[in-house]
Amino acid sequence: MAFRQALQLAACGLAGGSAAVLFSAVAVGKPRAGGDAEPRVVEAPAWAGTARPGPGVWDPNWDRREPLSLVNLRKRNLDSGEEELASRLDHCKAKATRHIFLIRHSQYHMDASLEKDRTLTPLGREQAELTGLRLASLGLKFNKIVHSSMTRAIETTDIISKHLPGVCKVSTDLLREGAPIEPDPPVSHWKPEAVYYEDGARIEAAFRNYIHRADVKQQEDSYEIFICHANVIRYIVCRALQFPPEGWLRLSLNNGSITHLVVRPDGRVALRTLGDTGFMPPDKISRS
Repeated sequence: MAFRQALQLAACGLAGGSAAVLFSAVAVGKPRAGGDAEPRVVEAPAWAGTARPGPGVWDPNWDRREPLSLVNLRKRNLDSGEEELASRLDHCKAKATRHIFLIRHSQYHMDASLEKDRTLTPLGREQAELTGLRLASLGLKFNKIVHSSMTRAIETTDIISKHLPGVCKVSTDLLREGAPIEPDPPVSHWKPEAVYYEDGARIEAAFRNYIHRADVKQQEDSYEIFICHANVIRYIVCRALQFPPEGWLRLSLNNGSITHLVVRPDGRVALRTLGDTGFMPPDKISRS
């Protein structure tokens, strides 16, 4: 019975609040005398919400900005009918595309005991310069740089921003490094400093706050840079593509790498690049 329940959970998935989160139900355990395994269901975090369609089914309202969900159908005027509804829906439709560039910080001194002392290494500073040059070479009109408030992210931002003069910088604690969700499969040697429930809700909040389709008032496409950390970026990519988020640790990102997400006006999401460091010489690439 427990195994059937696990399969049912795996088939239906779970959603997290205002954005759809898929949590797989994994059956694991030691074989019993009869040869059957006692399954263990991986439960969703406390901030997960109600059930939704199963894996492989795209949720068009993942960011809760689907026009139909923004219109109160109960206030519909029966006299004007479909014309009024179409007008109201059109008013709620996004018109622009968001280009989101997720940059992992450069190499830093990992042996420092205090976070403020975990500054960039000489190689890390070179990596940041190369990343800044690469972003500048794209010839895009970047709207803003949002960065983590951790030292290594701040220093990476300061170097990159020199190559993008005039682009405003905003610091946030939401993008600080942490453990977003228990990875599956589990990794015995990976022991996060923070408990998942401490960081998970914050990183999920970062996703909901920053990753969504454009506001209806936005008329032109935007190009936004987010400089933060590997765990945060990997989790965001899984969530944005509606892949099981507990698979985030299966991805790998180099220091100073560029990940490019595109969010279309209709809410569809595409991954243009993941962890790109092809613009760096081989001897400048690291993953610490």
